[in-house]
Amino acid sequence: MATRATSNLLSVRLRKNLGKDFSLDAQFEAGPGFTILFGASAAGKSTLLNCIAGLLQPDDGVLSIGSRTLFDDTHRINVPARDRSIGYLFQNLALFPHLTVEENIEYGLAKLAAPARHDRVMSLVTTLGISDRLNRRPSQLSGGERQRVALARTLATDPVLLLLDEPLTALDNPTKSALLNDLRAWNVSHQIPILYVTHSVPEAFALGERVLVIDRGRIIAHGTPQEVLAAPSQELIANLTGFENIFDAKVESVNKQQGTMHCHLGKSAVGLEVPLARYESGDFVRVAIRAGDIMIATAKPLGLSARNIFKAQLVSMRIEGTTAIANLSAGSDVYFEVHLTPSAGYELQLESGREVWLVIKTYSCHLVSRDAT
Repeated sequence: MATRATSNLLSVRLRKNLGKDFSLDAQFEAGPGFTILFGASAAGKSTLLNCIAGLLQPDDGVLSIGSRTLFDDTHRINVPARDRSIGYLFQNLALFPHLTVEENIEYGLAKLAAPARHDRVMSLVTTLGISDRLNRRPSQLSGGERQRVALARTLATDPVLLLLDEPLTALDNPTKSALLNDLRAWNVSHQIPILYVTHSVPEAFALGERVLVIDRGRIIAHGTPQEVLAAPSQELIANLTGFENIFDAKVESVNKQQGTMHCHLGKSAVGLEVPLARYESGDFVRVAIRAGDIMIATAKPLGLSARNIFKAQLVSMRIEGTTAIANLSAGSDVYFEVHLTPSAGYELQLESGREVWLVIKTYSCHLVSRDAT
């Protein structure tokens, strides 16, 4: 007999046309555990969840969990949302203000006998750390406690699939981390697929065993967070994941033995050594570099392993919280953004107009494909 872990494979192939400006066309599989749906606003993340939940009917496709088909336009199958056994937690928690914590969690358990309802509620509130809040109403709870109640109400129905649409955006980091740990602990024993929508890179790395990047209704990349987000292959993903510097460049030479290529940025004289890829001399590429991966020196560095060392002039610098953001010109059309600590900026005596040296490691330069738009 198949275990719940193996029988709960989510298989999605759905299309939905929502007008001339947007259509959903997504195909993927997700096993037990966290699968992150990552993308910008209006990329189609919530539309996809609504189709899976049965709140929005696709135009065509197939949706199944294990051996159970929930939607199939060819065979005219469309299981109503209430019968899909899917838990859905929205950004808007929608707790009933006139009900207690216990009554909110029990709301979807009317078919269970009272003792069974009580046992399920007590198990969840113990796991989620709110067992001492059973008689309180939502207005008497903190934000994190309300989030736990909403999650407990979703989990109480014993879903075969859990959909989480950016449920933790309003919480502080310690509360968010604690709640995610509780959810992980619950899923150890339940082993169901969890689709978790976020545009937060730290959340994707903290949670995701797998990441799906969605853009304009289509899955454009998938893999581990390290594969997809730390080393993006597309400009859109580089922008979403915080690569502040993205340049046009031309390949000048290819050194296959050393595993590198030499490029020139824009129309400037700035040259960069980048990792080897499938390009030839004369090809045009896009190079993405994180602002935090660039170092500033006030004198030309010697004896470094970094291969990219060149002059630049400081245009401006500002402080945002614990980060000093420096903008530098390295040529007529090449500008870099560099992040450093305020204390480092002060010790280096960085002022507008000062000439400095920028230092960039070869493997901090990522080649990305240009956005289709």
